[in-house]
Amino acid sequence: MIGRLSLLIIALAAGIAVAAFVPGISQWLRLAVGFSSEPAATPQEPVDPERKTSADAADDQQGVIKLADTAIEAAGIELAVVQSGTIAHRIVAPGAIIPHADRIARVAVKLSGSVAELRKRIGDSVSKDEVLAVLESREVAEAKSEYLAARLTNELQQELYDRDKILWDKKISTEQQFLRSRNLAAQARMRADITRQKLFALGLTEKEIAGLPSEQEALLRRQEVRSPMAGRVIERKVDLGTAVGRDNLETELFVIADLDRVWIEIAVSSADLPFIKEGQPVSVTARGITEKAEGTIVFISPMLDKETRSARVVAEIGNSDGVWRPGSFVAAAIAIKEQTVPFAAPTSAIQTMSNAQVAFVRTSEGFQKRPVVLGQSDDRTVAVVSGLQLGEMIAVSNTFLLKAELLKALAKD
Repeated sequence: MIGRLSLLIIALAAGIAVAAFVPGISQWLRLAVGFSSEPAATPQEPVDPERKTSADAADDQQGVIKLADTAIEAAGIELAVVQSGTIAHRIVAPGAIIPHADRIARVAVKLSGSVAELRKRIGDSVSKDEVLAVLESREVAEAKSEYLAARLTNELQQELYDRDKILWDKKISTEQQFLRSRNLAAQARMRADITRQKLFALGLTEKEIAGLPSEQEALLRRQEVRSPMAGRVIERKVDLGTAVGRDNLETELFVIADLDRVWIEIAVSSADLPFIKEGQPVSVTARGITEKAEGTIVFISPMLDKETRSARVVAEIGNSDGVWRPGSFVAAAIAIKEQTVPFAAPTSAIQTMSNAQVAFVRTSEGFQKRPVVLGQSDDRTVAVVSGLQLGEMIAVSNTFLLKAELLKALAKD
């Protein structure tokens, strides 16, 4: 019995020694003798290179958005070519919109009278020399009458002078008569010129003065007030029947402004002032306004405000669509430094998906989602470190629609 047990121990020891060199047998043997309670690991299936490539292709296919040209146009998706660009470093400062100082006119009267007609209201558009109002004035009636009388006297004296000159040339009249006639003609001409200049001072035009001899007598007391420039009526300070003119009465009737171009009054701190120069570009934004305006600095005040220690900087922007209203507060970004980058894209071309930035590259079928690595950026342009190539066409507007379409397709899958 003892001999058999000894043989069994020797055989078991020999089996363990063999199992050390054969892993498969070792595992089976451990389980057989109770050394391990873990099940045997399932051997991994070898990777099929062709199968992996197909999986990658499937992932790529998930990033494709199929859109026809008509659908792209209907969605308002604009395209742009990937190319080099400029990243601007900007100083942002608060500002306010004010009327352009060279595009505002205050229409005032130059005589005493009363308002007989008001032909324009606040907000109305006017053209240059268009009639804004009509005044009735005794002063203008007297000035017109004086001119007409002086004009008539001048014509008569010129005729008398011409007659006396002919007689003097023929030695029919005396020299004294000729000299007296010439003197009276000169005085009459001077008087006519003085009364004419008085009418100009009261606001009459050359055309109005030329038409006075044929004007009805009842209209002599009426004076038309015309706009000195084209624009819009932004203020009307009188009503029908208001007395205007001298003796502390209201003299300003209307304020006309041409708001096709406006100024931005910017408060720049003294620390940022050394970086500001006339002619620098300015980008203007405002809360509640989706549009951005581009302009340039036209004036930098040489003095600082005593309280805020900031300088008054004025920029000019276009306003043909009337979006920028005087009195509105804005944020002005002044470009102080520019850096050229080899690859750039508009900020509107970039979307975030799964915590990564992507762009949408135009393909024959529609668009392909392309992960990108971004660098420096400003409010308009971002540098693309990798992910895009020069000459590729990408979507630069309404890209959120492409993102939504892609998420919808992924949700269905």
